[in-house]
Amino acid sequence: MAATLPRYAVFGNPIAHSKSPQIHRQFALQEKVRIEYERILAEPGAFAEAAERFFAEGGLGANVTVPFKTDAYDWVSEHSERAEAAGAVNTIIPLGGGRFRGDNTDGVGLVSDITEAQETALKNRRILILGAGGAVRGVVPVLLQQQPADITIANRTETKARELAERFGVRSAPLNGLPAGRFDIIINGTSGGLGGEIPAVAPEVFGICELAYDMVYGAAAQAFLDYARRSGAKKTADGLGMLVGQAAFSYRLWRGFSPDIKPVIRYMKEAV
Repeated sequence: MAATLPRYAVFGNPIAHSKSPQIHRQFALQEKVRIEYERILAEPGAFAEAAERFFAEGGLGANVTVPFKTDAYDWVSEHSERAEAAGAVNTIIPLGGGRFRGDNTDGVGLVSDITEAQETALKNRRILILGAGGAVRGVVPVLLQQQPADITIANRTETKARELAERFGVRSAPLNGLPAGRFDIIINGTSGGLGGEIPAVAPEVFGICELAYDMVYGAAAQAFLDYARRSGAKKTADGLGMLVGQAAFSYRLWRGFSPDIKPVIRYMKEAV
């Protein structure tokens, strides 16, 4: 009888587009092991049931994507400091005895991509984040650790931006009232990015922008990045490096092996 491979998964809805299986297979090749990594479509309101079934069947770790990061936070038994600060979980680690630890690797994935791959410092920079959903909530605590000059959160629904800003002790602003030429780094974390929508931000806001970064990747990021370039951003990048980076931190939490991120980003750029 063939040995069962170590089993991992990503939960989301939708999930068919997820590149996580390809990424984790590349990490396994580096470790010289074989793993199974699958996409699991969970229905709204049924995340807990799907997660319980997966781990009862021998799952050794899971990633969680939209829209279940807060469901995962509520489901796990304990939280890392990062997950606690974010109020969201994207990585689940079984502890044994029916207990699970939730972590959030989104922020470390984003920061490692901006500072290493994009060679852009975050310390003493003025950062604008567009959006106020779970993706943004997951990255603000780690961005704050980089000691930026300040962070401003702007969102179509201003009350959501204000609530999130108050949670983290940062600024908030209406999308249509952002000052021109103030921000060094502009990060798009709006859910509209998945549909190629551009946040309603005036071109002048990009006046001194050193890096415009979209947390989604590939074709979905193109409209925002093109707009940022036309508006004066010196450099642009999509979130592929963030995706690979957060996945690498998850893999290390599960298996104690630290993948080399750069060759996997190159591989995924060709695949995407």
